[in-house]
Amino acid sequence: MIDSIYNLVAMFGYTHPLHPALVHLPMGLVIGAVLFSFAAIKWPHKHLTTTASHCIVLALIFIVPVYITGVLDWQYGWGGDVSGLYITKLVLGAILACALAYTVFRQTKGASNKELRILYLVCLAICAGLGHTGGEIVYPGWYSG
Repeated sequence: MIDSIYNLVAMFGYTHPLHPALVHLPMGLVIGAVLFSFAAIKWPHKHLTTTASHCIVLALIFIVPVYITGVLDWQYGWGGDVSGLYITKLVLGAILACALAYTVFRQTKGASNKELRILYLVCLAICAGLGHTGGEIVYPGWYSG
């Protein structure tokens, strides 16, 4: 079944892993939410907190296809190799999904801008961990210092 997905996209000339094409959407949206929420401190009348809120909702929506394509690429490209890095990615991905869902929940309950800013920063920290772990998988030992 997984082969059929990769064969389908290969028919259109896409022969790369699926996950990297999508992974930057939720990561960039979380970064955007943090930036907009901090910009709203200086310009509170510019609806920047609303934009930050929308970024988090979109990040939550896009985390689903990102997680699915990550698992597909892991199965297809790495044969489902169970190593510490992959387990870390799976766990951090689930934690990010929960953190985003909780943040959206708090947004709908009228949380303060300060509380939301903290939640956005927590999501950003999880994203950083995911990005670092993904980099270690794709580029192991690339930079030796």
